[in-house]
Amino acid sequence: MPISTPEKSKDLQPSTALWRLRRPDKAPHRFDATDAASARAWQTRTRLALAQRIGLSQIPAAAPRARVIDEVDKGDYVRQKILLRTGPNTLMPVYMLLPRRVPGPLPVVLAFHGHGYGAKDIVGLWEDGQERNTPDGYHKDFGVALCRAGFAVAAPEISCFGERQTDFSYLNTLLGQPTPSTCQHTAMLAFHLGISVVGLRVHDGLRLVDYLETRRDLDTGRLGAMGISGGGMHTFFSTCLDPRIRACVVSGYFSTFRDSILAMSHCACNYVPGLAEFGEMYDLAGLIAPRPMLVEAGNRDPIFPLRAVRASVAKARAAYAVFGARDALATDYFEGRHQISGRRAYDFLQRHLAPVN
Repeated sequence: MPISTPEKSKDLQPSTALWRLRRPDKAPHRFDATDAASARAWQTRTRLALAQRIGLSQIPAAAPRARVIDEVDKGDYVRQKILLRTGPNTLMPVYMLLPRRVPGPLPVVLAFHGHGYGAKDIVGLWEDGQERNTPDGYHKDFGVALCRAGFAVAAPEISCFGERQTDFSYLNTLLGQPTPSTCQHTAMLAFHLGISVVGLRVHDGLRLVDYLETRRDLDTGRLGAMGISGGGMHTFFSTCLDPRIRACVVSGYFSTFRDSILAMSHCACNYVPGLAEFGEMYDLAGLIAPRPMLVEAGNRDPIFPLRAVRASVAKARAAYAVFGARDALATDYFEGRHQISGRRAYDFLQRHLAPVN
């Protein structure tokens, strides 16, 4: 008699059981407030819980100390490069773009790059540090565009990219020891310690804002944030956790965890163990409300499908509506792939970071 083979069943797939465990509608920290007062109370306790979940309390901090190591006159703006200490053993390069002929103190935007060769790619520099004057790639030099829109721009080298990559020269590649990406290695090491790359990046962002507050030429009362892809993730979580950010633009990231981060291959830096306690991405958007947020999304973005973006925005608007601020969540759905649009972003930030009369 032939030996029978198992039926082709979804129950053979380990993900089947895991998907059944995922219940965002039952998550303990989901947004379920029905009025502004209860929503503000939810924000207070959920911010604390989210900070704990991403490991912020376990990341050593230090008073931010900075030194300028380079300055370039670009004509209509000045580009500084600073080294900022964000922890006892952590240094972060930051490019500061300062527009000329704009009365100060200047409004500021945190500009967070995505995957690629780092902060150079959004401030008008090639990989080798050579100047470029024509926007390139999916970032489109949006740091420079923000500066020319009248903002001081702080563009940090996000952990795991550019100058902040891990040196794996200790590995014996001739023997066959595999070299991981810095993101993958940092994420696994962080998970082992009960932290996350999201936590590392938010920590650095918080210390960067602390530093910006010490500069008299900047008005951090008019602070915004903008980023794409991994920088969109950075913008989103930083704005969730830092109320000092008054308005944000999230490009090529805001969607649902179900249809993007959990549905296909993404970098390990996107993941936080236990994040399911907070429901879906649209629940976390309740931590940003009622502050203005613009979501950019391309109709052919392969990793953040537009259908899911639209559905998540609709549910996030319900959270905004609880604050009486439904229209503060805006969108720019454009024709294109995974890239900065900018069609509405710069005007959006100018409007919401204008001086308060």
